[in-house]
Parts: sequence; C-alpha cells; structure tokens
Amino acid sequence: YASSELRANRNIVLAAVEKLGVALQHASKKLRADNEVVLVAARQDAHALEYASYELLTDRDFMLAAVQQNVGALGYASPELRADRDVVLTAVGRDGGLIQRASP
Repeated sequence: YASSELRANRNIVLAAVEKLGVALQHASKKLRADNEVVLVAARQDAHALEYASYELLTDRDFMLAAVQQNVGALGYASPELRADRDVVLTAVGRDGGLIQRASP
C-alpha cells in the first residue's frame, strides 16, 4: 500500500501509470482528474478510465484526445460523448469495429 503522500506525487503516479494504466486507481483524487496523468494511463490501458474523474469523462476535448490514443476509451465516454459525431468518427477512423460502442 502506498501512502497518501505517494499517491499524490505526480511524478510517481505518472511513472506507475506508464507501466500499468489501471494503477490510476491508487492515485489521489486530484491526480485522477489530471488531464495528462489520465491520458498516459488511458494510452497504456483504456480500462484505467474507470478510475478517472467524471469531469474528464464528460469533457469533449479530453475524450477526443483519449480516443485518439486508445480507441477503447470510447467505452468510458459519457453517453453524450458516445453520441458526439466527432468523438465517434475519431474512434471509428482508428478501429471501425468500435461503432457498436457509440450511442444509437
């Protein structure tokens, strides 16, 4: 178990999520809302977005960047963003099989 001080250390958390994206679950609340930290985690493993802040998952610019790095991120976008044409086209442009994760 990491201390709260380590969980809040941006450099340590960045190093951890670069190797194992889902390590984001152990990061402080503040770092789970940090754009760069969460993008690094999502690039390594889209499942890391399960631990990202709601604010990031509903942020269009953030989700566009996340989907560009890892198309699996589309599955963690808010329903509104899964219905967003640009977000969906970005994902489908990288992997056409992901159209099923978009909203109808």
